[in-house]
Amino acid sequence: MSEKTNWFVMYTAPRAEKKVAQRLVEKGTEVYLPLIEEVRQWSDRKKKVKRPLFNGYIFVRTSRERLWEALQVSGAVKFVNFSGEHAVVQQSEIDTIKRIIETGVAVEVETENIEKGENVRILGGPLQGFEGECVQKSNQDYFIIRIPSINQSMLVNVPRKFLEVLKV
Repeated sequence: MSEKTNWFVMYTAPRAEKKVAQRLVEKGTEVYLPLIEEVRQWSDRKKKVKRPLFNGYIFVRTSRERLWEALQVSGAVKFVNFSGEHAVVQQSEIDTIKRIIETGVAVEVETENIEKGENVRILGGPLQGFEGECVQKSNQDYFIIRIPSINQSMLVNVPRKFLEVLKV
C-alpha cells in the first residue's frame, strides 16, 4: 500500500532554494520550485538569470511520514505550519502556478494582505480562461492568484479590455 502524498511547503535557508530542490530530487523526492527569468545588470554585462518566484520556499510532494526525512538535506529549514498543522498545497494551486510561469507573463509577488478584488474572467492573452480577482494598483489592473499556504499572492498585470467582470 502506498502512502498518501501531498504537496507541502518547505522553507529553506536564504538563497538555497535551487540547491535544496536539487538535493531532494537526487534522493528521489518530487519537488516543484517555480523559477522566473529576469535580466540582471552588472557593471560590465547583462545576464538572464532564473530566480525563485517565492523567496525561501519550495514545494515538496511527499507523505506526512516522510517529512522529517526531507528536512535532512542541507539547506532545508522547516515545513510551513499553520496552527500546528503542516500547510498543504492543492494540486490545482501547483497547476495554476505552473501555467502562469509557463506563459512567461511578468509576475509580481506580494506578501502583504490584499483586499478582495472584483471577480473577473480573463478573455484574452496567455491567461485566457482564468477566473479570479482583479485589483487596481498604481492605476493598473492586476489579476491576483492567492497562494494561502504561504500567505503570498501572485499579481499579473492584465489590461482591462481583457477582463470580464463576473456577477456573483
